[in-house]
Amino acid sequence: MSKPRHMHPAFFYILLFIIVWVPLPLGSNRPWAWSVMEFFIFGLGASLLVIGREQIWHSLAGYKQILLIWLALLIVLTVQVLPVPGSIVSLLSPHAYELQNTTQTTTYYFSIDIGQSRIALLKSTSYFVFFICLLLLIHNTQRLKVLLTTLFASAVFQALYGTSELLFGLDYSLIFNLKVGDAVTGSFVYKNHYANFIMLGLAAGIGLMVANLQESKPYNSRDFLRSFVNALLGNKALIRISIAILVIALVMSKSRMGNVAFFVAMTTCGILALILIKNRTKGLTILIISMFVIDLFIVSAYFGLGKVQERLTQTSLAQESRDEVVSDSLPIITDFPVIGSGAGSYYSIFPGYKQAEVHSFYDHAHNDYLQSLIENGVVATLLLASIVLLTLRKAIFAMRDRKMSIMKGGAFSSAMAIVGMLIHMLVDFPTQSPANALYFISFLALGLIVSHIRAIPIPKQD
Repeated sequence: MSKPRHMHPAFFYILLFIIVWVPLPLGSNRPWAWSVMEFFIFGLGASLLVIGREQIWHSLAGYKQILLIWLALLIVLTVQVLPVPGSIVSLLSPHAYELQNTTQTTTYYFSIDIGQSRIALLKSTSYFVFFICLLLLIHNTQRLKVLLTTLFASAVFQALYGTSELLFGLDYSLIFNLKVGDAVTGSFVYKNHYANFIMLGLAAGIGLMVANLQESKPYNSRDFLRSFVNALLGNKALIRISIAILVIALVMSKSRMGNVAFFVAMTTCGILALILIKNRTKGLTILIISMFVIDLFIVSAYFGLGKVQERLTQTSLAQESRDEVVSDSLPIITDFPVIGSGAGSYYSIFPGYKQAEVHSFYDHAHNDYLQSLIENGVVATLLLASIVLLTLRKAIFAMRDRKMSIMKGGAFSSAMAIVGMLIHMLVDFPTQSPANALYFISFLALGLIVSHIRAIPIPKQD
């Protein structure tokens, strides 16, 4: 694939700046913060369109299927906020029609919360533009590795910053002066968003380790032991130590499903890599073994994995209200099945369905699948699922078919991030945080990029 001509390297650095910036202001999960994010993304996208418009369409041709599906998704979200004749609303969303008809309005919408749906549409459009920017600007293996390194380094900073606050006994955070609790949250507010972000960073770090592995050679037991020690303490030690720091931060976040998502995703993709990667290096086997030995049984044991496990075993349906939230939310799907109640409308519509057993205020369903079905409807949810699953398929095939280690590493990172996110979304709402969503989109783009870009070797450094 060719890149757009006259594309100044500055655009690539702006892309990296956006990636580094978005987690810092509370995960960009505040109106002013995601507005700044949107400003930079739309500015970068507009600049690329003006300067590289001659070659953009050719460069994106290989990604046409995914882009068309994403455009269809945006069309559905746009239809939610457009004025529609009452007869059409009553046909496709009778409950939305009834709710609006009680106000004797003459203008009808599919969304029952136009303001929030417009905000969600603008945010979703910025994600799409960012996705396109990634596909355009990551056009060689050198930039692919820089992207992985940036995603990883950003998570390492969050790990160091978050754990330092807790270990040094700070009462208030250095960023925005928020009260520091007993769980690590970094520059995020919600510990599960932080844990999900660290899990994505771990996917990037392990992908870098896979990318740095040497070619496979026959070896005996002494070679295996020497390679095992080198993998832990050799020239890749900085990455390996950083991964250990991320695991510590993940466990100290006390996020149950964040930890489960990481270990299940790592195990699943590790086994897939051992099965799919042809002529795999001995270092890959060593890496997967070391992840279990160091992270699961040693590092985590000293930093509270036992407490996380205890919380998992002691958690019961009687103690949690999320199951009641799910059961109370299910009728909303039947009332808004096709086109949903409107993106971002869950917090305003759920109180009308909440039963007496649920006392807390829920602005999210704590299940991204359920919330997507409620807000976006079946059509948009299927489109979104198609994007994710097709990308996962591409990443798995790239792990099997691409020959360069950087391609295999990028594919591994993408697959692990997707699997981990799909697991975490079962009991939480990680995609509702702009920083987490943007990083997840980066891994989706990675899964496509490693399947399409030309394999130009990265120069070896001493």
